Amino acid sequence: MKASEIRKAFLDFFAQRGHSVVKSSSVIPHDDPSLLFTNAGMVQFKRTFLGEEKRPYNRAATSQKCMRAGGKHNDLENVGRTARHHTFFEMLGNFSFGDYFKEDAVEYAWRFLTEDMGLPRDKLYATIHEGDSEMRLGPDEEAREFWARYLPAERILTFPTKDNFWSMGDTGPCGPCSEILIDQGAEVGCGKPDCRPGCDCDRFLELWNLVFMQFNRKEDGTMEPLPKPSIDTGMGLERVAAVIQKVPSNYDTDLFAPMRAKIAELSGYRYGTDPEKDVSVKVIADHGRAAAFLIGDGALPSNEGRGYVLRRVLRRALRHGRFLGLDRPFLSEVAVAVMESMQDAYPELLESRNFITRVILNEEERFNETLDNGLRLLQNEIRRLRDEGAGTIPGALIFKLYDTYGFPIDIITDMARDLEFKVDEAGFADLMEKQKEQSRMHWKGSGEREVSEAYRQLSAEGVSTRFVGYDTLSAQSTVAALVRDGQAVEEAPAGTDVEVVTSETPFYGAAGGQVGDQGVIVGPSSRVIVSDTLKLPGDLIVHVGKVESGRLRVGETVRLEVDEALRGDTALHHTATHLLHSVLRRVLGDHVKQAGSMVAPDRLRFDFTHFAAISRNELAEIERLVNEQIRVNRDLQVREMNLDEALKTGAMALFEEKYGDRVRMVEIPGFSRELCGGTHTHRTGDIGLFVITQEMSIASGVRRIEALAGRRALDYLGRQQSVLHQAAGLLKAGPFEVAERVEKLLANQKQMEKELEALKSSLTSRRSADLLEQAEEVGGVKVLVMRVEADDPKALREMNDRFKERLSSGVTVLGAHQGDKAFLLVGVTPDLTSRVHAGNLIKEIVKEIGGSGGGRPDMAQAGGNRPEKLQDALDLARKLLRERL
Repeated sequence: MKASEIRKAFLDFFAQRGHSVVKSSSVIPHDDPSLLFTNAGMVQFKRTFLGEEKRPYNRAATSQKCMRAGGKHNDLENVGRTARHHTFFEMLGNFSFGDYFKEDAVEYAWRFLTEDMGLPRDKLYATIHEGDSEMRLGPDEEAREFWARYLPAERILTFPTKDNFWSMGDTGPCGPCSEILIDQGAEVGCGKPDCRPGCDCDRFLELWNLVFMQFNRKEDGTMEPLPKPSIDTGMGLERVAAVIQKVPSNYDTDLFAPMRAKIAELSGYRYGTDPEKDVSVKVIADHGRAAAFLIGDGALPSNEGRGYVLRRVLRRALRHGRFLGLDRPFLSEVAVAVMESMQDAYPELLESRNFITRVILNEEERFNETLDNGLRLLQNEIRRLRDEGAGTIPGALIFKLYDTYGFPIDIITDMARDLEFKVDEAGFADLMEKQKEQSRMHWKGSGEREVSEAYRQLSAEGVSTRFVGYDTLSAQSTVAALVRDGQAVEEAPAGTDVEVVTSETPFYGAAGGQVGDQGVIVGPSSRVIVSDTLKLPGDLIVHVGKVESGRLRVGETVRLEVDEALRGDTALHHTATHLLHSVLRRVLGDHVKQAGSMVAPDRLRFDFTHFAAISRNELAEIERLVNEQIRVNRDLQVREMNLDEALKTGAMALFEEKYGDRVRMVEIPGFSRELCGGTHTHRTGDIGLFVITQEMSIASGVRRIEALAGRRALDYLGRQQSVLHQAAGLLKAGPFEVAERVEKLLANQKQMEKELEALKSSLTSRRSADLLEQAEEVGGVKVLVMRVEADDPKALREMNDRFKERLSSGVTVLGAHQGDKAFLLVGVTPDLTSRVHAGNLIKEIVKEIGGSGGGRPDMAQAGGNRPEKLQDALDLARKLLRERL
């Protein structure tokens, strides 16, 4: 069976048994701040397991995109070295949310593997949790009883907590688990006579992990029972495909065949002929696949968090490409092979082909330069170490090459061995541990808002808010909850800050880049000023405000009124953002994708992928085309539909959004289609005017445009015109003559600056000639030690250059001060450097002025913060020169 057939068979099997087949969520979890990446199939169901959200089904099955290359789950260094490790992989899973439990989970797994996949029953084993006294858990005898229906007792094994108790992270859903293993035969394993399940070799291979989700581990380590016992299972598609296809490694399955073929085509190397080169093929295939999916889901290379992991994955693949002789960009072509081979299951990859390949190509070009620089750095450092008589490459240098230039440590070790150098692996390991700690800090604070316990409880009780604000800006509703300082309360008196949850609301909760609404909530005897509105997971909309008067109580009927002017300004900025997004793709190319946005009443900010600065002409064209669409005054059309149906229309789905089965499509006919839950104008003409105020780079491959629309744009142009007229008045010119007049003034100023520099140079030259007459002769050598007037070290260097022009042989020591800083310079003509080393001399005299410095044998500079000691430094220089000359 092909891997695609296994995937389909799995989902069909569970669909026939009442499971809803749920589409894979993004590999980047958008509503879970505890995770760097989606690392298991249950991540998208975490809140469901916790009872914080309700789903329209209580059984599900998925093939989930997963990533383990950062944070606590980091398989990166093992990739390519083992048969089973990957950064990106697909996890097949079936889930029960309080429906069936252990008995059915065991039966389903057994039947799928033995009947649908045809695996030999006599080669299968099951493991169960042996219990844990610290957790006050006994052996999982219930699971043993169910497995005994299918397996003899000797093939039901007990394992400790580290092997058979699963948790997603430090906190969250967890429980005992039961693993299904297959004996692949002695020829696959380590060959040791005592090899048995639990051995690190591949003979007894784990296929499927059935997690019996019973607990929620809290931050203090305590475990509380989940509202309903549930099931979470995970089986790696790559692993089960290798077993069914009877190949020794996941990399030998049909999943990786297209990537192997592309690498062979590009490099000329045939997989399977050299074990070391095979490692490189595996790394490139795995990392190319991971990069395609990460970028497709919105990750971009950067120097922290998820972007840093992506950059490391890309650079590791590129370094291994060098081992295969690939010294030109190649990884984007491997990524295309990934897209084409997986388009049936993940068509969105191929739809983003241009974008993904541009991101990878851009990173490849940057890294090729970085890698060459790194090689030069390593060679220069080894040469320096050899000159100094050192025999060990320091850990700090190894870490810099690893972290900055993407060098695997084994490459550095190999080079060191060839040159008979040792490697400070302990120092490197220490720096790596510090870096991992920093990475964990990024991982725990990756950006999403954590939900307080009060709102978790509300969601568990089924409380939610219905948004009615598309059709009205005022509504009547009931106060469902009040929260103060993270705690649910029954009432809120005047003068207190409060968060208000109602059963329905016209207030838009901040989402999709659009800020939350402001306004008022009026109760029977109270008035609340709403300063912000938040949208939380579980369809909770929270009004953040302050009780202006009276006392607000839970259960009261209130009137909610959105600030109409602010909502209107926000709406026109949001519609302008849709126009801008579409225009950018037309002007710059379809690689442009939204990478973030902020839509507010007073401005918009739009971040997008693009790999070069935008020219002034391009910005003018973008602004012109947006305003052209405003003047066309198109009607906006808004429709609700199924997600798959919307995507088939070509609607743009955005990275940072999490979509449900039903979505809202905002269409500007003939121009733009986007999935969007935000609020908009009725027609493009309502925007009135659009002005770009700024364009800049915010990260590698990411640009930002800031703009104004409507009355804000008009106000901006008015202020701009006022400043222009003011400048015209000062220049005694018309507004359209200002640029020409300023250009002339600048040219005149530049000419005057040149003349001034020439005068200064002439004065310096004359002063140098005068000072040179004060040089004394020491041991037949002309020596000038003098305090001079100079504003900075540069002026000292220029003065020294003048002396050198007139002094064919000699030594100069110059000192100057400016404010609380002192400067020193030592100059030695080439014929005297064997007798006086400028760098060594300055290190001795700079101590007098409380500073540091150094330099070459012929010229050295230093600075200090004790200008009152400058003369002492010069006197010491004169004394040392007399001794040496």
